[in-house]
Amino acid sequence: MTSRVGAVVGVLLLVTLSSAAAFVAPRTNAFRNRVQLHMGVGTALKRVKDSVLSKERSREDLKIGIAGFYDRSSKLWEDVWGEHMHHGYYVPVDRTDHQQAQVDLIDEVLKWSHVGEDDATKPKTVVDVGCGIGGSSRHMARKYGSKTRGITLSPYQAGRGNELAKEQGLSPDLVSFQVADALDMPFDSNSFDLVWSLESGEHMPDKPTFVQELLRVAVPGTGRIILVTWCHRDLKEGETCLTRKEEKLLAKINRAYYLPKWCSVNDYVELLEKNGAENIERDDWSHIIAPFWKAVIRSSLNFKSVLGLLKSGFSTQRGAYAMFLMLRGFNKGLIKFGLITCTKKAE
Repeated sequence: MTSRVGAVVGVLLLVTLSSAAAFVAPRTNAFRNRVQLHMGVGTALKRVKDSVLSKERSREDLKIGIAGFYDRSSKLWEDVWGEHMHHGYYVPVDRTDHQQAQVDLIDEVLKWSHVGEDDATKPKTVVDVGCGIGGSSRHMARKYGSKTRGITLSPYQAGRGNELAKEQGLSPDLVSFQVADALDMPFDSNSFDLVWSLESGEHMPDKPTFVQELLRVAVPGTGRIILVTWCHRDLKEGETCLTRKEEKLLAKINRAYYLPKWCSVNDYVELLEKNGAENIERDDWSHIIAPFWKAVIRSSLNFKSVLGLLKSGFSTQRGAYAMFLMLRGFNKGLIKFGLITCTKKAE
């Protein structure tokens, strides 16, 4: 594989250098332009090579890439699927009201996590970690009257979330969104009754710090953490790692979605236990959200979606292709839709 990539990159480099030679001129500005051209081409070629090889990104590259990816793709998703940027709850399995299925997923996860069972478990304050354009935040603010704060790395998402809140008659005091890093949240410790993370944990390059931050901002004793995230399967007895084929498939998905290395639900449980979390529960809802994959793929096969995808740029197009890789991983039992909830230990 490496030799083939090297050959392709080498040919591209020769072609580029030959073409660039036509710009040679004795003037200084022409020379400077040529140097800049070579630098730009070199950067582009490196990105192509890294993409083909599914090279793991650095933490800073991930942070920049995640923000850019969602800046470019969120409008397309909203145009096709609405304000909720997550999967749906497919019970019964043949339901076709996909946007309502997304809302139902929020409610069913809350119910599974014992939130709202009585007045004592209704959250007054919520932080939505990796909020997208704020669908979950606004839903919970309306459902419970809770003061909700959402954070995302994407300036577009934060801005759009605030726009939608205003359009829906929700004041900034009740619901607001800002650009912030989940690994260093701009909130005081012991601030939130509910710490909610729906399909954002997979983006976190430092899982121990992520778990520590989730617990840090939760209210001691009663503060509940809900983590719903894509994970790889738990390792079997005697295994020390995934198979080479499994790692290779996940690496391809990582390049498309700006993801770091994956972990298992069991890894998260161990981190929570290490940090003193209590009342830990877990579940696997892979079968419940499974129909959503095919629904998303079908939704992309119409003129509006195709046109939007063409306009959205390469990274969004690559992300659309990666949906098929995710589906393959899911069908092989490699990729799991994990639910974890717990409470913070009383001080």
